[in-house]
Amino acid sequence: MRQQELTATLARIKELEAEQFAITDELEALKDTVKAYMVSQGTEKMLIGQYKVSYKKYTTSRFDSKTFKAEHEALYNQYVKATESRRFAIS
Repeated sequence: MRQQELTATLARIKELEAEQFAITDELEALKDTVKAYMVSQGTEKMLIGQYKVSYKKYTTSRFDSKTFKAEHEALYNQYVKATESRRFAIS
């Protein structure tokens, strides 16, 4: 790939990333509108046309590695492992 083609490819990537960001923002805003309506109606489930919508509370359990490391650093270090990866960035 020549430099001119690569430059055009990178420019297109940046354009698509900007579009993706705008779409994600709009999508989240629309979802927030529906969630706010459901909360105002005091409901966790709705049937609107052909759409079934749910917005429920749930609980998850997650391991607090930061606290574990602070309280048991030696044990944490014994089981932590480093991994190698690559990060692609355009600026």
